[in-house]
Amino acid sequence: MKVINTTFKDLKLIKSPIYKDNRGYFRELLIEKKIKKRFPFKVMSYSKKNVLRGLHLQTYNPQGKLVTVIKGSILDVVVDLRKKSKTYLKHYKIVLSDENSTSIFIPPGFAHGFYTLSKENYIFYSCTKYRSKKSEISINWNDENLKIKWPSQKPILSRKDKQGLSLKEYLNK
Repeated sequence: MKVINTTFKDLKLIKSPIYKDNRGYFRELLIEKKIKKRFPFKVMSYSKKNVLRGLHLQTYNPQGKLVTVIKGSILDVVVDLRKKSKTYLKHYKIVLSDENSTSIFIPPGFAHGFYTLSKENYIFYSCTKYRSKKSEISINWNDENLKIKWPSQKPILSRKDKQGLSLKEYLNK
């Protein structure tokens, strides 16, 4: 397992080895001592093609997240909302898939979202804190101030994500 630093402080990519043979494969998903974080809360989501989830964050109980694609392919996007960061209000994008065996560690203070590129997408999240429903918010995925280029301007969205806050509303909270 290889941990790769990005240009965003504490935002890391994790390349996992895949051991393949004629039966299938074996893949390491998480070695906590390599990332130096504890992940007590683990969840999984399934999304069909053209679904956009996000941009999500917890305001009062911020989580770090390790995002791994078990099957499929996603365009993963994070926005740095840490006010003292050199990359404040900038976004980072990467394609994560079962084929490239790459995960992303997103530190607390980032909004997170992804767009599904494959017919079936299974995503596994390891989180540094438990979910806090009362502190969950969604920022508009297509807020013009974020300048994120998504694969589609007509993704499949949840009701919550259709009603997300503008970046300005979030910053004025």
